Amino acid sequence: MSAYIDTSALAKCYIREPRSLDVLNWAEGRGEVETSPLTLVEFRCLLARRRRAGQIDGDLEASAMARFDQDVLDRTWRILPDATRLFEEARLLIDQLPGIPLRALDALHIAFAQRNGAGEFATADRSQAAAARALGMTVFTFN
Repeated sequence: MSAYIDTSALAKCYIREPRSLDVLNWAEGRGEVETSPLTLVEFRCLLARRRRAGQIDGDLEASAMARFDQDVLDRTWRILPDATRLFEEARLLIDQLPGIPLRALDALHIAFAQRNGAGEFATADRSQAAAARALGMTVFTFN
């Protein structure tokens, strides 16, 4: 039987908060823990959001991200093989556009548009519009 962890629980393994030890103990008791490729983007967004809010500093953000990346390489977390490359591209947008508070699904939409060569991008979301504009797309906003 496989075990699955979502981003909200996984984050507790890298940022000390209530129930962090419970999650770590749970994960250690499993042979292999799976998660979605969406976690690659959501975890990066979570760290950036907490840094912008002043809940963590840049050093903790970088350290947590590096530890997470190593754990993925070591297969502590098995990323399920669904469109992994698209999720990695969306994740990179968060680093590429550090001043724009992209949400995970916004980044995925932009990565998909970028991968498919879209020159125009229509949205009703201001952050998503700013990111698409910063990447050179012609943006049509409907807000």
